[in-house]
Amino acid sequence: MKKNILITAILFISVTMVWAQQKNHVNTPMLGDDAPSFQAETSNGPLNFPDDYPLRWKILFSHPADFTPVCTSEILELAASQKEFANLGTAIVVVSTDRLENHIEWKKNIETIRYKDRMPTKIEFPLVSDPNLVVANEYGMIHPNNSSTKDVRGVFIIDPANKIRAMFFYPMAIGRNLGEIERTLVALQTSDKQHVLTPANWQPGGDVLIPYNKSNAEAEKMTSPDNDDYYNLTWYMRFKKGSK
Repeated sequence: MKKNILITAILFISVTMVWAQQKNHVNTPMLGDDAPSFQAETSNGPLNFPDDYPLRWKILFSHPADFTPVCTSEILELAASQKEFANLGTAIVVVSTDRLENHIEWKKNIETIRYKDRMPTKIEFPLVSDPNLVVANEYGMIHPNNSSTKDVRGVFIIDPANKIRAMFFYPMAIGRNLGEIERTLVALQTSDKQHVLTPANWQPGGDVLIPYNKSNAEAEKMTSPDNDDYYNLTWYMRFKKGSK
């Protein structure tokens, strides 16, 4: 009898632990994964993501709620940078957990604000309505060990093949650095186009690294004294000069 009670207790504890782990598990897509698709209403009309942006880079930029100070500052910076992202062949999509009517009113209000002495800017990118947290859960933005929707502050950079190439998560109180997000996007595009690597603190136009997997003969030819476009720091750090 005691043995049966002990076995039952062990099974109960095991099931409870598994349930707790599953409850707190965040299924965030990883680098190289296909970007989860979704359909939603937005301030610009219906959206089918990512299919509505074929052969384009995309940045999914999420917020927990409308009419919040940090998020509003980020939307203002995104609006100021939207032409730069467009020139980089990149679509901006913003997700918020509020209802569509709130998005429309928030957008109208933001478009009247003069921020950093800039004239008010029209927001061209869509604000996705996600009140049921469908998108937030698909992209693993809910962090149950910290809070609930307050953690919906993720950034996903998605390439033209709809693969996730970079992602960031930020806490509620800390505004995102748009310059770093744009720098990462340009670094990815540069790496893909030129088949190079970018060193620490790289800025667009800066010197880049030659991949280590090139053959010695090929690398030596590229970095010979007669080739001014390349130089070595050591045998495993070969650089190509940038456009600056």
